Amino acid sequence: MGEQPVTMRDVAERAGVAVSTVSRVMTNPDRISATTRQLVLAAARELGYRGTSRPAAGRGSVALVVPDITNPFYFDVIRGSQERLRDSGYTQLLIDAEESPHAELAALDSLTGSCAGAILAATRLSDDQVRGLAERMPLVTVNRGIDDIPAVLVHTPSAYGQAVDHLVSFGHRRICYVAGPERSASSRQRWAAAEAAGRRLGVDVTRIGPFNPKPNSGAAAADALLASGATAGLAFNDILAIGMLQRFAARGVRVPDDVSVVGCDDIFGADFCSPPLTTITAPTRQIGAEATSMLLALAGGAEPRLGRLVELPVHLTVRESTGPAPA
Repeated sequence: MGEQPVTMRDVAERAGVAVSTVSRVMTNPDRISATTRQLVLAAARELGYRGTSRPAAGRGSVALVVPDITNPFYFDVIRGSQERLRDSGYTQLLIDAEESPHAELAALDSLTGSCAGAILAATRLSDDQVRGLAERMPLVTVNRGIDDIPAVLVHTPSAYGQAVDHLVSFGHRRICYVAGPERSASSRQRWAAAEAAGRRLGVDVTRIGPFNPKPNSGAAAADALLASGATAGLAFNDILAIGMLQRFAARGVRVPDDVSVVGCDDIFGADFCSPPLTTITAPTRQIGAEATSMLLALAGGAEPRLGRLVELPVHLTVRESTGPAPA
């Protein structure tokens, strides 16, 4: 049996630094202090670490991983990140995980050592998988809080409480949360917030799903909502909500006269559909910019701090898809 190759973890242990620091020395040496850089390089020489054969061309790039590139919510997240990267002399590597944790992990594994770091937007990976990646490269999450991992969070769950308040003010007593993907932490948090608001207000809030956040999932979601007897639905996102509106129209169900619908994300087109969609609005471009600033700080040598978070506010935008509960 031949000897096992020397890894970044071996170098980190010899130098007494984090694995992420070794990664930064190998990918962005000019952004690490001379003392730390020399310490890591000396350890690498002593151990015979050969590094990676990946091209240096990617070292001035940052990966942005989104679960579904066709989801309009991410358009401005991508743009906000790209603008901040361009201003800092970096390029963007955009990865569509296609709602697959396996595809997401494979893509990130292939990038280790070849980019300055990664931003994971609404990742479908487990907490342990994210922590493992953070040991190998600078990492920031969006809309996913994990201990020790820098993150940009939006207060979307609190807005679901606002949405329940809004519906109850119209007399709705039976409200249904239309859940997103089973592995989505955001969907679980939104359901918890809606359920808590229902308990607080003494109304019945139930859950249906999970559903893929695609327009063609809207028909099944709309049918399930009507079968539940609820008079209002809180959808996981706007894409699902718009698909529901289309199904209701096809079935002759009037919105909001017969049923009210609330979406989330305020994507492009949410105010153009029929009827215009009441939804939760988030500062999407700012999300991308803040996450990128945080990632670039890590790539430049800043150490992650426990609970390092940027929290951004959201609000309920009321349009014409919500109204009084049917008599």
